[in-house]
Amino acid sequence: MAITRVTAKRILKDAGAGRVSNDAAEELAETVSKYAYTIAKKAISLSAHAKRKTIKKADIDLAR
Repeated sequence: MAITRVTAKRILKDAGAGRVSNDAAEELAETVSKYAYTIAKKAISLSAHAKRKTIKKADIDLAR
């Protein structure tokens, strides 16, 4: 599941952007999705290493 262009635009506007092009929103959405996927994969590995099936906040923190 990836974040949508609308969500990316909202993030950019919340950060202070006045206007946001569709290309910029799509690029941010893709970048954020890739980053989140990378963090998730690392967190899953950490959880498996600890012999747990549940991903915990600590796994996410360590994965960053």
